[in-house]
Amino acid sequence: MNHAESEKAPASPGTLASPGTPASPGTPASSRQRSTAEHRGWTSRGYLPHFDSPHVVQSVTFRLADAVPQHVIANWREELKLSGGETASDPRAIELRKRIEKYEDAGYGACYLRDLRVAEVVQKALLHFDGTRYRLIAWCVMPNHVHVLFELLPGFPLAAVLHSWKSFTANEANRLLGRSGTFWQREYYDRFIRDERHLKAAIEYIENNPVKAGLVRSLQEWRFSSAYARSGHCGN
Repeated sequence: MNHAESEKAPASPGTLASPGTPASPGTPASSRQRSTAEHRGWTSRGYLPHFDSPHVVQSVTFRLADAVPQHVIANWREELKLSGGETASDPRAIELRKRIEKYEDAGYGACYLRDLRVAEVVQKALLHFDGTRYRLIAWCVMPNHVHVLFELLPGFPLAAVLHSWKSFTANEANRLLGRSGTFWQREYYDRFIRDERHLKAAIEYIENNPVKAGLVRSLQEWRFSSAYARSGHCGN
C-alpha cells in the first residue's frame, strides 16, 4: 500500500515515557483520547496489503527514503513476477522480503539513524504512546530502518500510528541534521502475528537484527532496542 506520509510537524510529543513503560500520567489529555478514525481491516491501494485491527499484534518495518531504492524493489518484483495480489506466504513474496532485508542490513544510503541524536528521537517517539495507543512489545532502530512489534489498541488505526511516528521524527531528524526533504520511504511493511510461535520468532528476529548485520556481538549491546532496554541499560 502506498502511504504518502505527510512530513508536516505535528504537535510536539512532550514528555516521553521511559523505555518499556506506559506513557506518563502527565501526558497531555489529547494524547489519551481515541482517534475518531476506524480500524479498516484489510486494505491495499498499491502492491503492499495492510491489515488493521485492534488487539492484533503487528510487526512493522519502515525505512529511510534511500535505504532500498524503489527502482531496485521494482526490478525484483518484475524478476519474481509479483503482481501485488500475492499472500505473505507466497514463496515469491518471501523471497522479495529476504532480498529487501539483506539490502537494508548492508547499510546502503545515508544511514541517518547512525546519528545517536536521531536514533534517540525515533526510539522516544515509539515509546511515547506505549500503553495509550498501542502496547509496545519489541523494537530496534537500525542505521537505515526501524522494526517495531506492537499490539494496536482500539481507536488508533495502524496508518494513523505510523503517520504519527514518521511525520514527527522526520521533522525532528531534519532539524537535527540541518537538512530538508523526504526522510522516510512512503511505504511500510506490516505483518500480523498468527500465534505464540510466530510472536517468539518475530521478537528474536527484531532484537537479533544488529547482530545479524554485524553491528554488535550481542543483542543487548545495541542501544536503541528492546533487548537493550530489558537488559537494564536504559538511561545510561
